[in-house]
Amino acid sequence: MNELIEKDINKNHSIINTNALFLVGKMMDDALLEIDLNYEIKDANTAAKRLLGDNLIGSLIYERVISDALKDELQVCINKKDKIGEFTATLKNNEYHQLTGRLMIISDHRAAVLLMDMTLQHNVEKMRRDFISNISHELRSPLTSLMGFIETLQNTPNIENNMKERFLKIMEDEAKRMSRLIDDLMSLSKVEVEEHIAPTGKVFIKTVLSSVIASMNNRAMKTGHVIDFQDQRANKTEEPIIRGESDEIIEVFHNLIDNALKYSYSESTIKIKLTDAPIGRVIVDIVNNGEGIEAKHIPRLTERFYRVDKGRSRQMGGTGLGLAIVKHIISKHRGELHIKSELKGETSFEVSLPYFHTLLSALKSNE
Repeated sequence: MNELIEKDINKNHSIINTNALFLVGKMMDDALLEIDLNYEIKDANTAAKRLLGDNLIGSLIYERVISDALKDELQVCINKKDKIGEFTATLKNNEYHQLTGRLMIISDHRAAVLLMDMTLQHNVEKMRRDFISNISHELRSPLTSLMGFIETLQNTPNIENNMKERFLKIMEDEAKRMSRLIDDLMSLSKVEVEEHIAPTGKVFIKTVLSSVIASMNNRAMKTGHVIDFQDQRANKTEEPIIRGESDEIIEVFHNLIDNALKYSYSESTIKIKLTDAPIGRVIVDIVNNGEGIEAKHIPRLTERFYRVDKGRSRQMGGTGLGLAIVKHIISKHRGELHIKSELKGETSFEVSLPYFHTLLSALKSNE
């Protein structure tokens, strides 16, 4: 649609039919404004009002957007009528929006201004840059360690056996760390791609939880932990069923219980509670007692590579992707994750998932 407007503008160098321009503008998702040469807004499409707020007509464009280049570009366009000026801008209110603007003279006293909201693209690009930076850092550290030990072993033919065994053990640990990182990246990539696809299988939640707990009991015993599972539902005889993929739900609870064991006091109890919600959901609450998490960190815990304590996380074998994987799997299953924590107290990860019949009814109603 933007290309059509530019072609229309280029065909009519001096004067453009403003009515026709704004008739097209009504069908656009981008903001289209008509301003006079004193920057007063004379007309605006629906998208412009949605982006810039109400009562646009009669206000100055500088009261709505911040742009260092807009004034200069408008002057250039006045001097050269067939030029399309380009500028960047942000909103003057408290909302963050990254805007790309284009303008052109459409009559002796008016100019058309097109504002395209590039915030999503800008954020995606920032996430891509951050991701590449993070993954490069995460891989560089173990690779540097491996290369250092390999060089040492190659240049020290008479190295003592105990020192050699120590170096090889460190190299093995670093190689395993890279392997875990790649596995987690593959899991995250897969679940992100398929997040919009509703799951089709059936998952028996109580059976899954019992299986995951059984697989982790030996590890818990080594640190003196006790995993206490309580079914607090009203109807304990009926197995709670959700619509989902068993392997993915197992991964969710394995990650959450693994975190609970890592970040709780030794010889403490990990509480796992299974309850009902009146809105047709099953709730699994995983509670541990430990150092806790500061409130400022909680909103960012499910970001890729975000760690509260980077040194401690790496020491424990964490890749920084576990909770990101959990978040995306739960989202795919139309569920919710809520995190609460008290310093030097309890930390709770609450997973809420719709029962099979609830989700099925919702899916049918959307068909």
